[in-house]
Amino acid sequence: MLAGPPRCGRVRLVAVDGPSGAGKTTFAARLAADFRARGAATAVVATDHYATWDDPVAWWPRLVSEVLDPLAAGCPAVYRPLDWTTGEPRPGPVRTVHPVDVVVLEGVSSGRASIRPRLSALCWVAGPDPETRLERAVSRDGEGIRGPLTAWQRFECGWFAVDLTHQYVHPNGLVLSSELTQGEH
Repeated sequence: MLAGPPRCGRVRLVAVDGPSGAGKTTFAARLAADFRARGAATAVVATDHYATWDDPVAWWPRLVSEVLDPLAAGCPAVYRPLDWTTGEPRPGPVRTVHPVDVVVLEGVSSGRASIRPRLSALCWVAGPDPETRLERAVSRDGEGIRGPLTAWQRFECGWFAVDLTHQYVHPNGLVLSSELTQGEH
């Protein structure tokens, strides 16, 4: 992937998508560490920086205007991610992401249809069954998220059925940019 051309300005954008509790954050961190070990300057941006229980995906234009468009133009991206440490989203400290070799965009809907032409790769982390994923997340984030996350899981099932992200993913979980734009699966 590092040998391929960047598709978001000079940045190679890698989406790590999949359902909640599947292990996307862990996988994205390992992926970023692997890129860094190969000498690639790498940043991670999470969709959790934007998504809320009440707004699972409609925030996308903000991420594009605050992060992806500036990076594509060769400028730093400056945005205020949501801070979830109290269990409720609230504005966190301002974050700056400079145009680097690779930006790993991690989270539910990160590989959505509207971004696929800018992606250098799309990774899919399916994880286990929904009940196991729910229990993983509850054990990580506390019992208070059980109700909202159960509703979120119902939403994301519908989202993936409409966005068809899974149709763009190779059985090994990775699709390179040429396949995203040529419709090869």
